[in-house]
Amino acid sequence: MAKQVKLAAQTRSEVGRAAVKKIKSQGFVPAVIYSHQEAPVHLKLVEREISNLLAHAAGEHFLVDLNIAGSASGQMAIIQEVQHHPVTQEILHVDFHGVSANEPVESSIPVEPAGDAVGVKSYGGILEQLLRAINIKSLPKDLPELITVDVSGLNVGESIHIKDIKLPEGVSVVDDGDLTVFLVAAPKVAVEASAGAAAPEVIKEKKPAGEEKK
Repeated sequence: MAKQVKLAAQTRSEVGRAAVKKIKSQGFVPAVIYSHQEAPVHLKLVEREISNLLAHAAGEHFLVDLNIAGSASGQMAIIQEVQHHPVTQEILHVDFHGVSANEPVESSIPVEPAGDAVGVKSYGGILEQLLRAINIKSLPKDLPELITVDVSGLNVGESIHIKDIKLPEGVSVVDDGDLTVFLVAAPKVAVEASAGAAAPEVIKEKKPAGEEKK
């Protein structure tokens, strides 16, 4: 189950490039919270707080309790998108999606392997992870922070698909169940050797000494 973390926020009336530049110079990050029932609300977050929160989270899509200054109660929300600077990775903007306790939500949850695959440990195979996250649907209270998959039983040439993953109760998958998440590939040396063996050497017949070409 996802742990609901608290995050302070303030409303802002300033929008546009100049306003954002001013906000950031004051140590804030611009943000917006969207909701089905209400118009979007422009917010600003303390840069140090949101950076620390994201640095210690398993992923960037998780449940938060937004404590908006001036509001009588907190707003439950999911971090929907975090925009980063392409070079410095500085947080540029955060989008929130407001939710209610009885409203199913969709979110992208990170996937992590657990255990040592037998094909890697005993036969030198290579564990490959094709999906870093999968899209799921659940009530906010059932939203997992991380999905851990036991890969210890995987041998060379075997794989785990989304449909093979046992999810927590109350959680369903949005993605195609046939998508591959993990697989154990054959050792690189063995693959190269097999490729070499597939091209047999051609030996030309040697002509007897002194035989002239015709």
